[in-house]
Amino acid sequence: MRILIANDDGYLAPGLAALVAAVQDLGEIDVIAPEQNASGTSNSLSLHRPLSVFKAGNGFNVVNGTPSDCVHVALTGLLPQRPDLVLSGINNGANMGDDTLYSGTVAAAMEGFLFGVPAIAFSQTERGWQHLDSAARTARAIVEEVLRQPPAPGPWLLNVNIPVHAEAEKLPRMVTRLGRRHASEPVIRQLNPRGEPMYWIGPAGDAREAGEGTDFHATAHGKVSITPLQVDLTSHATLPAWRAALQRTQP
Repeated sequence: MRILIANDDGYLAPGLAALVAAVQDLGEIDVIAPEQNASGTSNSLSLHRPLSVFKAGNGFNVVNGTPSDCVHVALTGLLPQRPDLVLSGINNGANMGDDTLYSGTVAAAMEGFLFGVPAIAFSQTERGWQHLDSAARTARAIVEEVLRQPPAPGPWLLNVNIPVHAEAEKLPRMVTRLGRRHASEPVIRQLNPRGEPMYWIGPAGDAREAGEGTDFHATAHGKVSITPLQVDLTSHATLPAWRAALQRTQP
């Protein structure tokens, strides 16, 4: 077993170190992580500048790019052989609902999935790294279970959100779907020292669709949320209507 581990909080993040330590004895571990915090970078790749890779003092490979850059570089040239599993995290804060579209943590796992490698993204539901050791034990237990009995043939992608709890590994687990959020709060406008306007992206909106079966509902009720993800964004339900309205046949 060869496991590639990445994250979006940067190579010095406590969550990354905890995840690496938790699965260290499950196989050969390769770690590659961003040089700086890259939260919210989604699936972006650095296409207009070269990337540098160096070995940090903690032994991790470091890339001056995005989480997707890290996994992409690892899978297309850096690693001597293809990993059997890609892990990402443990993220400092939740990645649920619409957040998954922006998440660098999920993106790192998704990059592995896009290359045909099974992948799991792990996040704690609150920021601050509290009870991180318990979250790491939960991550290991889930990894062991899916390796022991893979849930589906071929590559798969899981998004796991772990409540902050002293014994998170003992919490019930629920397979969920993504909830939805309200639109983000307005941007925060400030002036720089030259009097020019600058803008901070506002905080995420509150949960809008958080009913039973969603990741929001599961974690709010003290359960570990495990959401299978896919990349296909096609609106299959509306395809017939769009074909009827817009599709032309050749004369």
